Amino acid sequence: MWGSLRRNKRVWIVQDLVAQCTTYLMTPVNRLFKKIHSLIIFLQLIGGTRRRSRRIGFAPDPCCRCTSRTVVAFIGGVLYRCYSLYIVLLCCSSLIRLGMSHDDQHGKWTVSSSDDDDEAIPLSGTTTSGPPRPTASGHSSHRPASPPSPKLEPVTATVEVKPEVADPPAVSPLAVGSEARQSPLTNPLKPVKFETSPLLAGKRKKEPSDGSGWALSDSDGDDDDGDVTRKSLGKKAPPSPKKKKQKAQTERPPSPYGRLYVDDPEDFFESSVPCLDETYRFYLNKVTGLDRKYNSGALHIRDILSPLFGTLKKSVQFNYCFDLAWMVKQYPSKFRDCPVLIVHGDKREAKARLLQQAIPYPHISFCQAKLDIAFGTHHTKMMLLWYEEGFRVIIMTSNLIRADWYQKTQGMWMSPVFPRLPEGTGESAGESPTYFKKDLLEYLASYRAPELEEWILRIKEHDLSEARVYLVGSTPGRYVGSDMERWGHLRLRKLLSAHTDPVPGEERWPVIGQFSSIGSMGLDKNKWLTGEFQRTMTTLGKSSLRSDPPLHLLYPAVEDVRTSLEGYPAGGSLPYSVQTAQKQLWLHAFFHRWKATATGRSHAMPHIKTYMRASPDFTQLAWFLVTSANLSKAAWGALEKKNTQVMVRSYELGVLYVPSAFNMKTFPVQRNPFPVSSSSGFPVPFDLPPTCYSPDDQPWIWNIPYSQAPDTNGNIWIPS
Repeated sequence: MWGSLRRNKRVWIVQDLVAQCTTYLMTPVNRLFKKIHSLIIFLQLIGGTRRRSRRIGFAPDPCCRCTSRTVVAFIGGVLYRCYSLYIVLLCCSSLIRLGMSHDDQHGKWTVSSSDDDDEAIPLSGTTTSGPPRPTASGHSSHRPASPPSPKLEPVTATVEVKPEVADPPAVSPLAVGSEARQSPLTNPLKPVKFETSPLLAGKRKKEPSDGSGWALSDSDGDDDDGDVTRKSLGKKAPPSPKKKKQKAQTERPPSPYGRLYVDDPEDFFESSVPCLDETYRFYLNKVTGLDRKYNSGALHIRDILSPLFGTLKKSVQFNYCFDLAWMVKQYPSKFRDCPVLIVHGDKREAKARLLQQAIPYPHISFCQAKLDIAFGTHHTKMMLLWYEEGFRVIIMTSNLIRADWYQKTQGMWMSPVFPRLPEGTGESAGESPTYFKKDLLEYLASYRAPELEEWILRIKEHDLSEARVYLVGSTPGRYVGSDMERWGHLRLRKLLSAHTDPVPGEERWPVIGQFSSIGSMGLDKNKWLTGEFQRTMTTLGKSSLRSDPPLHLLYPAVEDVRTSLEGYPAGGSLPYSVQTAQKQLWLHAFFHRWKATATGRSHAMPHIKTYMRASPDFTQLAWFLVTSANLSKAAWGALEKKNTQVMVRSYELGVLYVPSAFNMKTFPVQRNPFPVSSSSGFPVPFDLPPTCYSPDDQPWIWNIPYSQAPDTNGNIWIPS
């Protein structure tokens, strides 16, 4: 797959450089000669320029030598010849641009004009073509038991830039959030079924407008879980197939049986307070289509907002993607009119669509997070719930859209209900040993938003001393001095240095990272991943020893996605692009498969993000982190200016578990987390040890076709 990318790389780089130089040259020249053309017409009117410019030189008409008309004619002639040269340059520029399209084994495409791709999650609410629009939810009677990993034979398509429509069509409420997250929702009615006919590929290659191919964003940005583009790239619209009747928005996402859930299973939601792990308070989400025992002790959003957990008065929802109509329905009817504050990062058109969604819901208000650095996102996922009984915090990995809560693996930390402090208690009261209250207040203050002042005051009035986790957040900015350790991976490094202890043989304790999106880390692995980021992840106490342990990165292979509950549409939440992948082929040597037999979630693709340090036999953990941060510099931050400054692009939030906060030396790994028991083991959401990629495994790349084998629902993947 990567051979042709390497062979053509030098040619593409040279052509890309020539095209960019031509673009930058012709833009000001275009503007200049438009003015010159207008001036020529003016001179023609006042000086007869058209006639005299043809015999311009150094011998003007003797009858008008030294006259003002001669001067006008001379200037007009010069401008006329310059304008002719401009036309020649314009033609050359067009020829060079035509030479910029490439044909390779993945189809015909155009090279992106930007290398700034720190974030692979597309910007929330953009209308770019960074994500593919998948084909989904079709059925086929042909389902081989275990077809091999597809060898890609993508169909041909051309990417072209189209002007934005002056009056865009009405957008579904599901269209708020990244295109990546919309794709499994907005395209379930356009399935492409797997066909065994050998003529299929040839037929499609003869039809360039069949809706195939993929769109390349103007930036290969990030994680997301997520994944950021600023320009709209499109392609020729495919001939519209015969459309089925539009599905009602209340229907459920695809089930493992190739149909939509019309109703939730009877035992899906809790009717009484469930048996939960009160030690670590780390929970997975419920997944439809699993054996009932694997949902015992797991939570759905309706469970979280249920009266079983408290009498709700107000709430705040921090998130990246929103479907407000669906979100409102998750609140119990008795709490459905309680005030809700939405904290988001949408701008311009995306913000307008989000506000339009809220028109039927007067109890919803908004707070826009400031994103001052390019390609940053508001990726934090948190709930603040104010009850009559107290106050609760939930830090999670799920977006507030239907598809994130049914057939994906997600995780969350849910605090206990924090009681209100007695009247007259000082602001410093109610602090936890992990300084959770101070850190949460500092994180909220970083938004510099008047809408959050009410909640800052409310948190100060509550006792958060029962929190036993450390907050690890990211906020956009460039930080120097002591502020460098406030956010991102340097914040994690500081906590690991202060609150963990060295272990014997720590050079053999592997670092494990698991995520759903991958940003650009460059051609050199030592520049960020195995440099500053690995130094953070290998920190244990204040030891000066800098070990170089194994690094295991968990990211689904193509086969994991193909055989998942959702099938190929699950890949819409795994935005690793071919543009980013081809620049960091070294990364794939670190990849391991997604396998979660112990939790019953091997076929529920991960949108959860976790990082940890495990013992060589994978029975102990030195620490564990659940967070919204994917594997990207935008989420974690990157050092600049000879390591004297750190730059962070995005908002992220997670919680760190360290054994000392639980009076332990290390965390024992719970081998069978379900059903929930009183064991002291930590419920790692996937199988340990991780399974390394085989030579035949390929990482899931979301913007290339997979048509050689059908997914669980009998479909193929043709991004467009």
